[in-house]
Amino acid sequence: MEAADVGSPRMNAETLLMFALGVNRAYLYAHPERELTSEEEARYDEVLAQRASDMPSQYITGHQEFWGLDFVVSPAVLIPRPETEHLVETVLELARGMVRPRIVDVGTGSGCIALALAHELRDAEVLGIDLSEDALEVARANAARLQLDGRVQFLQCDVLKPIGDDSILCHERSDDTLATERSRRPPLSAIKFRDFDFVVSNPPYVGFGEADKVQKSVFKFEPRMAVFAGENGLDVIQPLVQQSDGALKPGGWLAMEIGYSMRDAVLGLLSPAMWGDVRVVPDLQGIPRVVTARKT
Repeated sequence: MEAADVGSPRMNAETLLMFALGVNRAYLYAHPERELTSEEEARYDEVLAQRASDMPSQYITGHQEFWGLDFVVSPAVLIPRPETEHLVETVLELARGMVRPRIVDVGTGSGCIALALAHELRDAEVLGIDLSEDALEVARANAARLQLDGRVQFLQCDVLKPIGDDSILCHERSDDTLATERSRRPPLSAIKFRDFDFVVSNPPYVGFGEADKVQKSVFKFEPRMAVFAGENGLDVIQPLVQQSDGALKPGGWLAMEIGYSMRDAVLGLLSPAMWGDVRVVPDLQGIPRVVTARKT
């Protein structure tokens, strides 16, 4: 790992050894005398070679933790990152006291944001949307694993515009629960992309001009459409802001993660005639990480 210039080499070596053996870290330290079988050693060598080639360990193991929940990940989705938890925290704070908030997560990827919010907001109605059908399959699998598939819907969209003639499950509300009516599959024209309380997104925001600043593992293995957004990184954020105005109810919130140098450019897209109470939330390093704005 050191020779391949992999960051945190010992942690990576241990993580991959746990994966190869199917054990946890406590087992590694409790059994230092354990010798690997030839099959285990071959498997360990294989995953070490993959990691040395810059493949992220999350794609090798197929898992990543986010918000204390275990998510399945694949090269079809962006790997959830700890800094994105600031977006979840921000939305939860804004949603405090709301009754049955309606939330749409744009560019849901693995579903980590949508599912974390659904996990915390038990009466919320959550929709996760993405342009990639492969990503949506991962998100649906995570919803099922976390037993949230009855409360979170997923739909293929280009930003906030539905694609194709597919359909999604429709939630019917009872007095105290949200029940899934699995036999009802309304056409997309019946799905109303309006009156949401929140439009939430961790959109792609890296400009092509900054590709040389991206980590090698991200550039080589993570989905380009989830990382890059045009020359200046605004090719998704700009239509997201425009389309969110029509999707939100008056007083609804747009909340999105931004790149480290994008604060001024993003704020410039938020017209005072359409957006008020604009806030910028820094991460733990003081870097502008989340922008929120309220529809007037």
